[in-house]
Amino acid sequence: MNNDLIKSLILKFNELYCTQNKIRLFFAPGRVNLIGEHTDYNGGYVFPCALDIGTYAIVAPRNDKICRFYSNNFPDLGIITINLANLTFKKEHDWVNYPKGVIRQFKAEKIKLEHGFDILYFGNIPNGAGLSSSASIEVVTGTMLNQLYTANFDPIKIAKLGQKAENKFIGVSCGIMDQFASAMGKKNQAILLDCNTLNYQYAPLNIDGYHLIIANTNKRRGLADSKYNERLQECQTALKLLQTKLKIKSLAEIDLATLEANKQLIRG
Repeated sequence: MNNDLIKSLILKFNELYCTQNKIRLFFAPGRVNLIGEHTDYNGGYVFPCALDIGTYAIVAPRNDKICRFYSNNFPDLGIITINLANLTFKKEHDWVNYPKGVIRQFKAEKIKLEHGFDILYFGNIPNGAGLSSSASIEVVTGTMLNQLYTANFDPIKIAKLGQKAENKFIGVSCGIMDQFASAMGKKNQAILLDCNTLNYQYAPLNIDGYHLIIANTNKRRGLADSKYNERLQECQTALKLLQTKLKIKSLAEIDLATLEANKQLIRG
């Protein structure tokens, strides 16, 4: 980690909150997918790897039920304050709805959130660049909550709760890949993940002599306001039509020959 960056974030945290309670640092990486686009929510294989950029969170517990959020990426929004008793989606809360959704999932798991916290986020993932900044926020929040409230969840559980937060609270019906890659990523390793079973294995990613190029097209990628949900709904409709004849749980279970033999089921 960048020590100068950490020092600057702690200074900003102290400037904002002036707390006497113990400060803790958390980090969750972004990800890039090497192979397997739109296959995660269809139960297929993906091959992502974690990046060395992601989301940092500096947090300290409070003695009441108040949570205060601040992002170095959105300083104009200032500190956004919520009460743990009221975790409803609010458009004016903007990015805070992502961690708020994760908090709701922890409450749904019957984790006792006996106190609030003050938190500062900073992400060095370009916002809306398709590198899973939202999943990184969800996973760093889940990791923080896991430690702060001694939930004892493993990283896969944290990934699942992050996915549920995005599905149920934000309204994006994403698959598990982004949160899984952020929660389970390892240095110099890619992950071959079966999104249907969550069976996975690490694969050494030795790219010495090569460069992994991630291009900024200047076209903002935001799943909640894109065609993503529409594409997913189309796939789910196709699955239901095929299930009238085939005993399958996901589109990824079908090989090309089976699809060709049954394509009349999904033709308009």
